[in-house]
Amino acid sequence: MVGRIIETTDCLAEGAAHLVAVEPRFGRALEMTGPLPLRRREDGFTALMDAIVSQQVSVAAGNAIWGRLQAAGLTGPRKVIRASDDDLRACGLSRQKIRYARALASARIDYAALRAQPTEEVIATLTQVPGIGRWTAEIYAMFSLGRADAFAPGDLALQEAVRMLFELEARPKEKALRQMSEPWAPWRGVAARALWAYYRVAKEREGIR
Repeated sequence: MVGRIIETTDCLAEGAAHLVAVEPRFGRALEMTGPLPLRRREDGFTALMDAIVSQQVSVAAGNAIWGRLQAAGLTGPRKVIRASDDDLRACGLSRQKIRYARALASARIDYAALRAQPTEEVIATLTQVPGIGRWTAEIYAMFSLGRADAFAPGDLALQEAVRMLFELEARPKEKALRQMSEPWAPWRGVAARALWAYYRVAKEREGIR
């Protein structure tokens, strides 16, 4: 079952109302952040390539690398396969990420079919590709497929936002945050947006591209 899809700001408002009802701390966060960003992206190869670029680097670094790849015309699967390692390295990709980008370009994923698959099946399909872990697959499900209940508890910015908002002594680990988020269903994708927005206000920097 695919479940709800976030398509408009009305969807975000519905999800936010649910979150405030089940956890009043979200109301405090939303007062600080104002309206949440929709954060919908097109699906397909480019979205996943973008996510790979963003892995384990700052938002600023990810933006810079992606900008260089776009300028060089290296954001499509055929271009990535045909490019030399030197071309990709010049854009800022590490040797490991070059390998991941080539693996994705060769994976022949049926992106249209993913739109009709349950989120866990989407994650299972994507994580078969080298370089795509659960975090990347969850970000894709959330932003590119609009899954309202997709969540990425392994994300460090989400963990830090929860630590601050819930006044915890330490960041919750991935397993603990996944359990903590269960009452926020079926709008955990909106919870993620609220927490990233709260992180941006509290830390004065972006936590997600």
